[in-house]
Order: sequence, then structure tokens, then C-alpha cells
Amino acid sequence: MEEKKGFFGRLKQGLSKTRNNIVSSMDSIFSGYDKIDDEFYEELEEVLVMGDVGINATEEILERLKKDVRENHIKEPAACREFLIKNMKEQMAVKEEDYDFLNSTCVVMVIGVNGVGKTTTIGKLAAILKGQGKKVLIGACDTFRAAAGEQLEEWAHRAGVDIIAGKEGADPSSVLYDAVAAAKARKADILLCDTAGRLHNKKNLMEELKKMNRIIGKEFPEAKQENLIVLDGTTGQNALAQAREFSQAAPLSGIILTKMDGTAKGGIAIAIQSELSVPVKFIGVGEKIEDLQYFHADDFIDALFDESKEKETLC
Repeated sequence: MEEKKGFFGRLKQGLSKTRNNIVSSMDSIFSGYDKIDDEFYEELEEVLVMGDVGINATEEILERLKKDVRENHIKEPAACREFLIKNMKEQMAVKEEDYDFLNSTCVVMVIGVNGVGKTTTIGKLAAILKGQGKKVLIGACDTFRAAAGEQLEEWAHRAGVDIIAGKEGADPSSVLYDAVAAAKARKADILLCDTAGRLHNKKNLMEELKKMNRIIGKEFPEAKQENLIVLDGTTGQNALAQAREFSQAAPLSGIILTKMDGTAKGGIAIAIQSELSVPVKFIGVGEKIEDLQYFHADDFIDALFDESKEKETLC
């Protein structure tokens, strides 16, 4: 029987299309140029932008690279590779305090459009947190999508946590109100709330999210509030547009990137973090519960560049 791959191995495999799309082109530039000049930087810029890394992130990464080249008196283009990797890791670094919400009573609103894997992500996240000894409760506040409640109940069962749900078509805010009351009564550590995910340009959806945020602030002021947006890594720049839209309704505190297994647009992870100044906190590379993990910038960039092969035996 084939040995089960560690998460790093699955991440590396999942980023293979992105690696072929971006990294192989960059490596061709590193090996194809005999000097570091404007044309060299322009070629790198084009590859990064075309690879969904984004204009802002690309400019920041290249400015850092130029600074490293000057300060370290680098003459060979091939020597730029390790500095580029270092700069990307710094660009995506997640601070330890970004996970402080997990160390106290917290309500986590999980938002995003339909189809990004929001419901399954909540189930996986519940399993992770329960495995860390947290008392987790799920609020099924997406009452518009047919079968959303049933799907979430199945994931809650798999994760071994309780769920508060309403009838299909019920007022989402009333379900949230009940879920908050239950979380307080049961002394839950984390309340994970699913939310409606209709098209991100629908004004009523955004107003609904604002209302739900107000309810949490009023009914559970002692709890920390975390707004995590789930984004489909395969959609590239569209994911960035969704995040911008949702950030107008709810201040985003973190990103969960899903469907990173097999996307050629993995560079969007770098773009999103730079454009929105919101950290990627979790990353998903498959359908199984263990396929959602905390985001580590070093692992992500190493997997993208096919570095640190020894990690595969450690994860």
C-alpha cells in the first residue's frame, strides 16, 4: 500500500501546476541571463504578474530583490533565486499573534461565495480545533442554499461537534442569535458560523453580514470576533475581487485558501496577502479533514519552488 503523504508532500503536489506556470519560467530567466539588468527585472516582473502574484506584491518583491542585489554585490542572475525565495517568505509571513483569537472565547464568521468550499472548510476547521482540546460549536447560518444545513450537519458529525441550525429559508440573523445564546450557555470556546454565500455583488447579502456582525458585538461582547473569508485558489484574480467586496461588509481578519491541489493560479496567495494586508491563516489541498492545515509561509514557498525535500518525511 502506498505510504500516506505528509501535508507538505500533498501541498507540493498540489502546487505542481503553479510551479510549472511560474517557477519554471523564473528559473529559465535565472539561467538564461548572463547579467542583472533592467531587462532581467522586467522579465521577472512579467512572469510574476502573469502568474497571478499581483502588481503590488510583485513590485514589493522586486524592490526587495534589487536591494539585496545592491547590498550583497550580486552579479550572477542565478544567485537571485535564493533571495527571491527569501523575499516571498517574508512577504507571506504570518505572525504568531494572528492566531490569538484561538486562545480565548471567540466567534468566527466564515464568509465567501457559494462553491469555494466554505461548508466543508468549517467542518475541517472544527475538527482541527476540537483536536486541540477546544469546545467547538457550529452555527448553520446559511439558510438560503438548499441542503447547506444538511451538509454542515454531516460535517459537524464527522468532526464530533454540536451544531445549531434553523429551517431552510429562516432569518440567518435569528439562527446566529440562537447559536450565540447556545455558545454562551454551553461555555463553548469557539463558535464557527457559516454564512450565506450568494453572489458577492448582491447588496442585501452584504447588509446581512453587517447585521450579523452587529449581533455578535451586542449579544457576545466578551468574545473575540474573527472574520475569515474562504477563497477558491483556482479562481485567481476573481478571488481577490471577492475578498475586496466582502471586506466592505465585514472587516476581514484572515483568509482560508481552498482547492490549492491542482491550481495553476497559486500565486494568488501572495497577491491577496499583499493587496489586502490580510494574512492567509489556513490552506486546503484536498477533500479529507486532514487536508486543511495552518498556513506556514516557509512551507508554501518551499513547496512552490520544490525546495526542502526532506520536509516530506517530517510532515
